[in-house]
Amino acid sequence: MLQTIINAFKVKEIRHKVYMMLLLLLIFRIGCFIPVPGLIRDTFSTAVEGNDFLTLMSSITGGALSQGTIFALGIGPYINASIIMQLLSVGIPALERLSKQGEEGRKKIAQYTRYVTILLAIVQSIGIIVTFGNQQNAIQTSLFFDQTWLAGVFMATVYTAGALVVMWIGERITDYGVGNGQSMIIFVGILATGGSSIVAKFGQIFGGETAAIWELVAFAIVTAIIFFAIIYVDLSERKVPVQYAKQIKGRKMYGGQSSSIPIRISGGGVMPLIFAFSILSFPQLIASMVNGGDNGFNRFWTNWMSASAEGWGAVVYALVLCVLIFAFSFFYAQMQFNPEDISKSIQQNGGFIQGIRPGKATEAYLKKISNRITLFGAIYLSLVAFIPSVAFAWASLDLVNVFSTTGILIVVSVAMEFEKQMQAQLMMKNYKGFLK
Repeated sequence: MLQTIINAFKVKEIRHKVYMMLLLLLIFRIGCFIPVPGLIRDTFSTAVEGNDFLTLMSSITGGALSQGTIFALGIGPYINASIIMQLLSVGIPALERLSKQGEEGRKKIAQYTRYVTILLAIVQSIGIIVTFGNQQNAIQTSLFFDQTWLAGVFMATVYTAGALVVMWIGERITDYGVGNGQSMIIFVGILATGGSSIVAKFGQIFGGETAAIWELVAFAIVTAIIFFAIIYVDLSERKVPVQYAKQIKGRKMYGGQSSSIPIRISGGGVMPLIFAFSILSFPQLIASMVNGGDNGFNRFWTNWMSASAEGWGAVVYALVLCVLIFAFSFFYAQMQFNPEDISKSIQQNGGFIQGIRPGKATEAYLKKISNRITLFGAIYLSLVAFIPSVAFAWASLDLVNVFSTTGILIVVSVAMEFEKQMQAQLMMKNYKGFLK
């Protein structure tokens, strides 16, 4: 990967794209440090840390949510809106037809995604302010607002506007930078959260704490092992060989070559984990809005359905989480890999899988392979969901929060995708030079 980056910086066009991406990411990080007037950040930070869902969102935003800055919501509303539109594109025939209309259809879906982002940003802003503002006394009146509710409306507006600015930054990175802008924003946010924790650990080392040195070294070794295992599995795939028959059209002969259909073990990536964690964490956020969280449902969910559960509650939480991971893994596999469409495409192009009849038999064969691979992928994601917490059980809490379960997968996935995009840019440049 390092060699790919070095080669990319030798090309002027790619170098300018990287500089543009870094400039936009710098603007995003600057916004993560600008506070919102009228907010008591210490009280707000304590309230956020007490909720699993908001803790996860805060780590993705690089700590902007826990500090209550203008980019507190980060790219979260846009990511949620994109997921909702993907799900609706499967269930609503009109959106499904629109997604298959090429560039114009994608532009319309992107516009609808922006509208949903605005709605989600407003809802999340109001929910956060109501839950952890008024009930935790985190909002104070200022020279501009003499009433608390008016200050809350102002902050909700600022948070909504901040989420839209982050969405705009992500789209500009996608258009003028390298790679997917939304993924890069999440990537930078997680690294910023991890960097601050590691810097704090170095402060302990320089302060004379000898034990912190060995803790940091052991943490680095375990992290490297986990990263290697995730990359090894993430790059694994099953290749189904396809043979294309020779066809004579006019005076030319087509086909006759062999190809393959790659089926990845973790085709859904980190999405099944995010779905599972969100479903288990979101009810706790809603319950905490009622009576300041002092209600039976909130206590039940905290003791049996949250990451902080202990005893038999931790066992129930683990089982429910695994069931959700399996369910969403198979759901996302069906969205990413459709055996019926692939079987029709192979048959229309004169292809076949050796030993398998074209048509329904090929569809059933591909479906069986996809289900088996998805099963192993779901087991892999379930292990990844608990390995970091077990492997880092001996470490201090700030180091454990550096690379959470979803954080590890996101960092690895975005880093590998960035390298692929850089290689694609280099290959395109080489092709242009060859044609000239």
